[in-house]
Amino acid sequence: MRKVFYVIFSLVTAFCTVSCVDEEEFSDSPRGNFEALWKIIDERYCFFGYKNEAYGLDWNAVRAKYSMQITDEMNDDWLFEVLGNMLGELRDGHVNMYSPFDNARYWSWKEDYPANFSDSLLRRYLGTDYKIASGLRYRKLDDNVGYVYCPSFESGMGAGNLDEVMLALAPCNGLIVDVRGNGGGMLTSAETLAGRFTDEDILVGYIRHKTGPGHEDFSSPEEQILKPSSGIRWHKPVVVLTNRAVFSAANEFVKYMKCCPNVVVVGDRTGGGAGMPMSSELPNGWAVRFSACPMYDKDMQCTEFGIEPDYSVELTDSDFSRGRDTIIEYARTLIAGW
Repeated sequence: MRKVFYVIFSLVTAFCTVSCVDEEEFSDSPRGNFEALWKIIDERYCFFGYKNEAYGLDWNAVRAKYSMQITDEMNDDWLFEVLGNMLGELRDGHVNMYSPFDNARYWSWKEDYPANFSDSLLRRYLGTDYKIASGLRYRKLDDNVGYVYCPSFESGMGAGNLDEVMLALAPCNGLIVDVRGNGGGMLTSAETLAGRFTDEDILVGYIRHKTGPGHEDFSSPEEQILKPSSGIRWHKPVVVLTNRAVFSAANEFVKYMKCCPNVVVVGDRTGGGAGMPMSSELPNGWAVRFSACPMYDKDMQCTEFGIEPDYSVELTDSDFSRGRDTIIEYARTLIAGW
């Protein structure tokens, strides 16, 4: 058994750089860069089988489609657009291409869905006298429910800070952990926070590693084990709030929390992002990031396209007009009736 891997998940930075494309094999030309990019993804991307089943992705057909758009006369802007569109066929928020003038990205995983979150409503619930520790904003709501807003996992979480948060909210009847809009960050931070909600080792999922250039060349699944924190832990009801903008390390956090006792998830399906990212480089120097190692939940189900909540709740226009967050209010009702 293995502990959850200490890997950084981020939407904005490329990690785990691997060897660059051999420039003797692919020339620094529009055609050479196209062929290099297609091959990098063909041999190292990890979700071909899953996405072929989900929506019929055929990487060879993608190559034929975009190869016809490559010409020797095209400039960098044009080439970047074509290559970026080709990567978009993967429908993966962890797939990016970085040039000096732009970043290619796929954000439809969140932009095509309702936000189910409002900054103005967040300010109403937090007020102005909330506390901050390890990037968490927290306070007691007026019905004695603890509320913790976690906008990102980009920074580390100190054990002492989390102890103080737990102590401050200990008198509360239950806890709301709001990760809506959390696009990820450090997987270690997600693990550290989730470790406050279990008293024993828990199997939370599996990970596999690429072992060869074939689309299905993977290692056997390796267990991801969430270990309890050595600090103060929470034993009362917990409601985790989610929306489509929950991605990457935050998606993993939701996966962990669904395995913990006394926890339910409320809101919208998460955005996904279940592939550990790696990066490479094209002959012209543009960096490419892609999902290289697939991760699964405890039932070996892929969470690349998100995790369903236990209770599907949307932010309604009528509640918004009255200054109420439908999803937070639903969570408070659940805790009151626990």
